[in-house]
Amino acid sequence: MELIVKIKKVTAVVLLILVCNSVYSQSDVFKVTLDAGHGDHDFGASYNGHVEKNINLAIVLKVGKILEKYPKIDVIYTRKTDVFIGLEERANIANRANANIFVSIHCNANRNTSADGTETYVMGMSKIASNLEAAKKENSVITLEKDYHRKYEGFDPNSPETMIGFTLMQEEYLDNSISLASKVQNGFAALGKKVRGGGVKQAPFMVLHKAYMPRILIETGFVSNYVEGNILDSEEGQNDIARAIADAIISYKNEYFGAGETEVTVKPAQKMAETAVPEPVVPKKETVVEAKKDVVFKVQLALSSKKLALVPKNFKGLKDLSMEPIGRNYKYFYGQTSDYEASRELLSEAKAKGYTSAFLVAYRDGVKIDIQEAIK
Repeated sequence: MELIVKIKKVTAVVLLILVCNSVYSQSDVFKVTLDAGHGDHDFGASYNGHVEKNINLAIVLKVGKILEKYPKIDVIYTRKTDVFIGLEERANIANRANANIFVSIHCNANRNTSADGTETYVMGMSKIASNLEAAKKENSVITLEKDYHRKYEGFDPNSPETMIGFTLMQEEYLDNSISLASKVQNGFAALGKKVRGGGVKQAPFMVLHKAYMPRILIETGFVSNYVEGNILDSEEGQNDIARAIADAIISYKNEYFGAGETEVTVKPAQKMAETAVPEPVVPKKETVVEAKKDVVFKVQLALSSKKLALVPKNFKGLKDLSMEPIGRNYKYFYGQTSDYEASRELLSEAKAKGYTSAFLVAYRDGVKIDIQEAIK
C-alpha cells in the first residue's frame, strides 16, 4: 500500500514538472493567426478568371511557410483548404489559440477596372464612405452563414455603424494594430506597389472586431484590374506579397517581443503541401542604440501614393513637415526631436488634428531603426 502511495506521489511530481516545463517552453513563442478570406461557396471577388478565395489561400500558405521556419513563431490557420468559415469563428480560432496577432488577407475589386493598389485596415469606426463600403463588402459574408440573424443579433452588415453598440473596446489594441499595419504597408511600398489613401485605414470589419488582440485586414490588390489581377494570381506575385507580409510580422515580433532566436528551421509537424517559396532572409541580430543626439523621433502621418506640397493647408494646419519617397509612394512626417517625451506630445498633436492612425518612428543618422531600440 505504501509503495502504491509513493508511486502515485512520484507520478504526480513528474506530471507537474512536465506541465510546468511545457508552459515555460511555450511562454516565449509568438503566435500568429493567418486568415485566408472567403472559401468554398463564398468565392469573394472574381474577375477575368481570378478568384479571390483561391488567391487569399495561396498567399496565406506562403506567408505561413516562411514563418514556420522560425522556431519561436507558431502559425495558426483559420483555413488551409477550400472550406467556408464564419467571420466570428475565424476570430474565435485566434482567440482560442491566444494568438499574439491576427492577420486577415483579402483581395479588392471595383467596377472601375483601372482601380489598383493595396490597403491595410485596422479595426475602427471610420465614417469615411470608402472605408465603410469596404467593411460592408466583407461583412456581407455573414449572410452566407446559417442562423446569422441569431448569431449576429443586433448587427446589420449593410450598416457597419451598428457595431458601435457592441461591448468590445476597440481602442485596446489600436496602437499595436497600426504599427503592424504600417510595417505591411512599408513592405508593399518597397515592392513598388501603390498604397491607396492616406496610410493605414480604419473600418468596422466584423472579423477584426471579434479578435481580442492586435489585428489587421490586408487588401493585397485589385483582382478587377487586368494587370494587378494577373500579378495576384501568379506564383511570383504571391511570393513577393507573402515575403512582404512575413517580413512585416517578423519585424513586429522583433520590436515588441524581442528578436529571440534568429536561426530558421523547418518544423516537421507544420509541413504542408509544398509550394515554391524563396528562402527567408534571416533577420540580423538587434543591437541596442545608445540615446545620442543622432537618434531622432518623427511622427509618421501617412503613407500615400500622392505627392503633396509640404504646406500646412495640405496637412490640417500642421507645420514642420517632411517627406520620404518609397517606391511609388510617399511617407509624410510631422516634427523631429531627439526627446522621446517631446515626440509623444507631437504624436498627440497630430492625432488631435485628425491623424488617428499616426505613429512614432525613429531614425539614426538618417536610417530608420526600431522605435524600441531608439527608446533604449
